[in-house]
Amino acid sequence: MLPPQAEIGGVAVHAPIPPEFRRILTPEALQFVAHLARCYTPRVEELLQRRRERQARFDAGAKPDWLPETKHIREGNWKVAPLPADLLDRRVEITGPTDRKMVINALNSGASVYMPDFEDSNCPTWKNLIEGQLNLYDAVRRTISLAAPGGKTYRLKEGKLAVMLVRPRGWHLWEKHVTVSGHPVPGGIFDFALYFFHNAKQQMQNGSGPYYYLPKMESHLECRLWNDIFVESQRLLGIPKGTIKATCLIETLPAAFEMDEFLYELRDHSAGLNCGRWDYMFSFIKTLRSDPSRIFPDRGLVGMDQPFLRAYTQLVIKTCHKRGVHAIGGMSALIPVKGDARANEAAFDKVRTDKLREVTDGHDGTWVAHPGLIPVAKEVFDKHMPGPNQITSKLRQDVNVARDDLLKVPTGPRTLGALRNNINVSIQYLEAWLGGNGCVPLHNLMEDAATAEISRSSVWQWLRYGATLDDGQRLTADRVNMLIQAELDGLRKQVGDARFATGHYLPAAFIFRHMVNSTQLQDFLTLPAYDILVAEEFGPTFGAGASGGVRSRM
Repeated sequence: MLPPQAEIGGVAVHAPIPPEFRRILTPEALQFVAHLARCYTPRVEELLQRRRERQARFDAGAKPDWLPETKHIREGNWKVAPLPADLLDRRVEITGPTDRKMVINALNSGASVYMPDFEDSNCPTWKNLIEGQLNLYDAVRRTISLAAPGGKTYRLKEGKLAVMLVRPRGWHLWEKHVTVSGHPVPGGIFDFALYFFHNAKQQMQNGSGPYYYLPKMESHLECRLWNDIFVESQRLLGIPKGTIKATCLIETLPAAFEMDEFLYELRDHSAGLNCGRWDYMFSFIKTLRSDPSRIFPDRGLVGMDQPFLRAYTQLVIKTCHKRGVHAIGGMSALIPVKGDARANEAAFDKVRTDKLREVTDGHDGTWVAHPGLIPVAKEVFDKHMPGPNQITSKLRQDVNVARDDLLKVPTGPRTLGALRNNINVSIQYLEAWLGGNGCVPLHNLMEDAATAEISRSSVWQWLRYGATLDDGQRLTADRVNMLIQAELDGLRKQVGDARFATGHYLPAAFIFRHMVNSTQLQDFLTLPAYDILVAEEFGPTFGAGASGGVRSRM
């Protein structure tokens, strides 16, 4: 087993460290990472085991429900701590990866908030992770710039920029380029710690603070872990408790039954909840995967007007406003359509309708995936939300959501066209992801890991239960595999033999085929893809060791 490339601050780094990376990977910063990893990695593993145990109960026929042991929290009269001034108005938020051009454009975009993303729209290559941290380091200090080919230079504008809320990776993801005591560091701790260590005090000097989005949680105990990490991190750096603010994404079905508890666990550090609609749909399929009565229709037909999504989003609003904090709406995956004015206007109309529903329901802000949609979303929210938010004006006490409302299966047909689109999107997204890109425009939509997961899990579900499609035929493994090959052949023709040969189409199709033909729905598409990514990233000798760590060539 080959040694790590460097031991820094109690951390073993199993990847190259070029000189520019040393601005981020300082001994002090990595000591901070190591301390948090030693303190909290066992709890991450314990919580992941609790997830597996609960899913086993769901597979055996149990259904998600409100927890009897936390009834006193749901019925209690409490509120979260007051919000800082720069988080009071969050009417339009843009999300995206942390590459240098994206960071500059997003901060300049006119959005209220920019969420630099180390999770669903990021492929966690070593280069992406550390360059992303460097880009945010420079952005916080307003020194970031980019000289692009052709002579164009990107830099931050004068005056107000979007407020940054960084999204670290979820608890299920590990940073295998870095180990502490022979064990990979939880990806969320790695992302959070480096950003916090380098930028928290500078952000406070800027009149802002260290703000975060927290993804993929399934239990309030996972929020409690984040809160403990926040408290310890602030103590270590001599920063007042409550300086960190975090918005939790409600993007798993179990989390929908613990909204009050999420806010309560983070009440000193809470900046509200967000409706992570795409992951929520995926989680619905995954959580209820053993129930043949819960089969989804075509992905494109599962709109926010479906009753289970209406119940979920309105419950988020009611819960947040009761506790004195923001309820942020979901992502519009639509992007501007170049070269087709009619299609572009149709896309903009869909965005307007989506954002109008959100603001009139009572949301305090919304997400877009493309800068071109910020004016559209902002126009709708400006018209219907004249104040900074709707926390006190729309309490939504009229909303009463029962368990079955959240578990109602969406309705609609299952078509051959949607099946082929799901296959095509999954292969193309995985191909891009294996090439280092976690955010891909496909078919006039911005696809990330969450939207790709809906495609992948829908194919698995339809195949597992032999769904009958619109052509009257039941779906079989032979037919799915034939369509995978047909889509692969089509992509070869589309991109050409040279691009196909140098790309990652074959491993992408292999991963997808393996996952949809599995008897069990695997938890996340990116987990087997990450193992391939890490194994190939720095050459053929770079692979997983027996302890789960990673070794690289010297």
